[in-house]
Amino acid sequence: MDALAALLDGPRARGAFLLRSVMNPPWSMRIQDRAPLTLAVVARGHAWIVPETGPPVLVKPGEVALARGPRPYTVADSPDTPPQILINPGQICTSLDGDDLVESMAQGVRTWGNAPDGQTVMLTGTYETATETAQDLLNALPPLLHLPSDPARAPLVSLLAEEMTRDSPGQAAVLDRLLDLLTITLLRTWLTRPEAHPPAWYQAQSDPLIGQVLRLLHHNPSHPWTLDLLARRLGVSRSTLARHFTALVGEPPMAHLTRWRLSLAADLLQDPSLTLETIAQRVGYATPYALSTAFKRTRGLTPAQHRARLTPVSRTTPETLYATVGT
Repeated sequence: MDALAALLDGPRARGAFLLRSVMNPPWSMRIQDRAPLTLAVVARGHAWIVPETGPPVLVKPGEVALARGPRPYTVADSPDTPPQILINPGQICTSLDGDDLVESMAQGVRTWGNAPDGQTVMLTGTYETATETAQDLLNALPPLLHLPSDPARAPLVSLLAEEMTRDSPGQAAVLDRLLDLLTITLLRTWLTRPEAHPPAWYQAQSDPLIGQVLRLLHHNPSHPWTLDLLARRLGVSRSTLARHFTALVGEPPMAHLTRWRLSLAADLLQDPSLTLETIAQRVGYATPYALSTAFKRTRGLTPAQHRARLTPVSRTTPETLYATVGT
């Protein structure tokens, strides 16, 4: 699986949270939803994003901000405006006193705010889960990434803004794909910059030899790979392959494969319909016992214990925000 695709695979499968916020000053929202990744585009007006640490960032029309959780941050008309609204896990919106604000601030289809035609319009897409297979890639992002406007990105932003207020069959799937496309474009741009520090295996994908090895391992983890088999497939010696892979990736090929397989298994355990036997087969273990042994050895708990810890969080859906006002 491609690294950036892996980053978005879990959120896309579950449906990201998309919302159009329309605000008049003074306004301030404390975001404490613990979401792994949130994208915000200012379509009109401006917004200040105040991270927990670091200076406030002004986001202007056409500019994009990517906020990496789980640390909280504030989005407001001014860095000095105190929070009036809390965004909690599950996208539950309340006042500081705990009053539910979903109905009182609903403004239409996937639209929410304190004014029907506010000075600031902001499009937000929140990925509430992230796959373990791409967690180290996600961790390479800064807590807050601010990207300037880009004419090449403008048509995609305009299309997302247009589609967000529609209520047509399959609209959630359309919006998920648009958000994925915008996010993956931003991440791909960022990860090529000198100031970015992606994980070693991501950088190693550009190497003529090791890139091929990584694609073989990542795209087909259920295959019974060995160092001998990989070396024969690529026409190099075992020692050359092992030495070059370890130098670029930071760990031997088989150790990387084990880590990748167990991360995939952890992601698959989120699906209660999959048996441990099915998961073991998909990630390259001959038996559920073999998977359980490896999982417990590296993670300190069994697959069953890991699955038991995956407690679903109730959430507010964008549809809830406009259900009381019609479509």
